[in-house]
Amino acid sequence: MQPRHVYVLMGLMFAGCGGPTRLELRGAGGTLPTRSTPGFRGDTAHKELAEQVCPGHSARLAVVIPPGSGATLNGPYPESFADVQGTLYFATNLFDGSAALWRSNGTQVGTTRVKSFPAAPVGIPALRNLIPVGPRVFFQLDQPATGRELWVSDGTEAGTHLVKDLTPGPEGTHLNFVAAQNGKLTFMRQWSPTPGAPELWHTDGTPEGTLRFARFGPESTLGNVSLRVGPNQLFFLSSAAQGTALWRTDGTAAGTSLVKKVDAQQVPLTGTGQAGDVGLFLFVDGANTEVWRTDGTAAGTRRVDAFAKGVTLLGTLKGNAYLASVDATSMRMRIQRLSLSGGGKGSVITLPNPYAGEEAAYPYLQQYTVSGERLFFSVAIASPGPAPRAVTLWTSDGTTTGTSALTEALSLSDEYASPLFPVGRGAALFAASASGEGLEPWFTHGTAASTTPLADIAPRGESSLPEGFTRVGDRIYFRAIDDTGSFQVWFIPVDDCDDT
Repeated sequence: MQPRHVYVLMGLMFAGCGGPTRLELRGAGGTLPTRSTPGFRGDTAHKELAEQVCPGHSARLAVVIPPGSGATLNGPYPESFADVQGTLYFATNLFDGSAALWRSNGTQVGTTRVKSFPAAPVGIPALRNLIPVGPRVFFQLDQPATGRELWVSDGTEAGTHLVKDLTPGPEGTHLNFVAAQNGKLTFMRQWSPTPGAPELWHTDGTPEGTLRFARFGPESTLGNVSLRVGPNQLFFLSSAAQGTALWRTDGTAAGTSLVKKVDAQQVPLTGTGQAGDVGLFLFVDGANTEVWRTDGTAAGTRRVDAFAKGVTLLGTLKGNAYLASVDATSMRMRIQRLSLSGGGKGSVITLPNPYAGEEAAYPYLQQYTVSGERLFFSVAIASPGPAPRAVTLWTSDGTTTGTSALTEALSLSDEYASPLFPVGRGAALFAASASGEGLEPWFTHGTAASTTPLADIAPRGESSLPEGFTRVGDRIYFRAIDDTGSFQVWFIPVDDCDDT
């Protein structure tokens, strides 16, 4: 597995499936932290974090997976963390096919099972995709009698129920682009995973309030990306006869309309992004990758520029989009800046690749995000095998001098890529390993000095494999393997720093 784009890896296993020498790189603070670097949380790091955001001590919320259940590629683990008006909701799916919906007020005693569900087909997570809408949470649940359908919960067992069996009988319903709009849940329904007659529905959580409000032609193919601009959910439809077009909906029939045809052909969409109130999308047109912006109107939807190669959108800062590409000749990754107001594009930096020229040693992105006024992204160097040779965490403020490597201590597994989560105000959480330790939660404020391990959750020398970072209030929740031998729910408090 050698991903070239962001992946949310739900399957986890212990890291360390190979990986030769790490990159020899230096950051602004000197030699980069690596697996051989002892703990380097010190006074300098704390001083740099003053008056910014600081993580507190990691703690386990509750034991929700039976101790000793193990931690394998397919679970079991708590998943689909969701913030429902300040209350944490999540799901658990066990190996016997049973599932449960949970809620928590942030205390061990206040972490309770809302409802348990009998076994579904073993090997398929029965409960997933939690979507908050006001004080309730919608989710998809697979049950033998109904298949995978839409459910809703108000946080009580009595108030947790099937919304409607949209496809009567054991066959499930395929839902896409689920979003909260005007106090209801809007979703795109397809009759099968293959293209054909997509439909827009909304629901208030009751059978009679679950209604179809738009249907598209049987020749229509639903695009693989969507984006949110203001109150509108934007999506793409294409066909051989009509090309590719951008549509919008506010969750009503009257508010659903064509925005603009963006290409006369069916083109693959490769990514979306956000720049304030403006949405961005990319698609491949022949040898070019086109970058577009939209405010949800025809007049405000236009092409910004095009690149004669494949590019990936890293994020936006101060009116500029930042994109990454790989030069096939030099085997190096280039970061470019594109003005969203029509000011053209320019080069920010070309990243080093000490392995260039060796077999299959191309760089590729693993994860990327924006926190405050900083980009964070992890770059792996491929190898002839499935595991990368090296993985480095980088940060950038959009300038050449403000782009630097932070650490080389990220996962070298082909099954577990270190997650990357924006804390805000230029800070991020990720997973890495210090000398003699496994993969654990780490924190950075965008400098090598502030890049430091937060906790040693798993038994010494093993990996906790943190994943699923989700912010609820002033805490960031996640799952991790701990001394129970299973994945459990943990959290990190995050607050403003002070000078004490």
